[in-house]
Amino acid sequence: MEKPTLVILAAGMGSRYGGLKQMDTFTPEGDTIIDFSIYDALQAGFGKFVFIIRKSFEDEFKKNIDGKLKGKAEVAYVYQELENVPDKYINPERVKPWGTGHALLMAKDVVKENFAIINGDDFYGKEAFNVMAKSLQTKDKASHEFNTMAYLLKNTISEHGYVSRGECQVDENGFLTDVTERTHIERVDGRLMRKNDEGKFIPIDENTIVSMNFWGFTPKCFNFGNRLFEEFLEANKTNLKSEFYIPSIVNDILKSGKATVEVLKSDAKWFGVTYKEDKEIVQNAIRELKTKNVYPKNLWD
Repeated sequence: MEKPTLVILAAGMGSRYGGLKQMDTFTPEGDTIIDFSIYDALQAGFGKFVFIIRKSFEDEFKKNIDGKLKGKAEVAYVYQELENVPDKYINPERVKPWGTGHALLMAKDVVKENFAIINGDDFYGKEAFNVMAKSLQTKDKASHEFNTMAYLLKNTISEHGYVSRGECQVDENGFLTDVTERTHIERVDGRLMRKNDEGKFIPIDENTIVSMNFWGFTPKCFNFGNRLFEEFLEANKTNLKSEFYIPSIVNDILKSGKATVEVLKSDAKWFGVTYKEDKEIVQNAIRELKTKNVYPKNLWD
């Protein structure tokens, strides 16, 4: 049985965090959040790791990763740069990356296996990787059977500012029917609120099922994304802040009627860092997990 691949989104600029979250350490031993993801994924049975990064921190990133995975798994790097679009859409005034959907497409030439894709700055937990790996190992890689890991919105909120989440609609059989990228959700006067298209706050249920960009795909997903990204570029060529998100690809998949996206569930505790103030919460949570021997003190010994 072919081992699945894990694709890690690690090209973000960390503007709200104030630096590169994917390179920041959270333990006295120098662990990054990515360290825990690749440790959990190895234990779950993933056999290859693809890191989507930027050239500007390539050397530092490889120095941190390569030794840990040497002899344990295959490693590949791909690069998400602003110029990785057709020439006619390159705008020298643009500084914002093209988004997670664009990042996913950067991996299409090196990912030939069933794969999961995650954020590099989110801590998903052991169980989530176990559930995802088991699902991917049962899929025919020529199929259009995809999946996503689900979380409750109330368990994914920062107390220090707004977050972006993919709001999921799920049918009675546990399959995704729609996902909408909500780019601004925050707690206002004790209530969870999101901004609508007009920029006004409206309530959002705390038990809303959301995506944390932990998706499971076969290589067939790339067939959907390429065409959609070209349409996005044409529609947004003058918008310097527009982003192409993975949920846009997923919705195209759903609307095609050719594919399904099963919603997987896990009781694993998610946590992550959007703001610098979130760091202490994550540090405390990881310290507790190590104290309980969920993780060894030194992950890579």
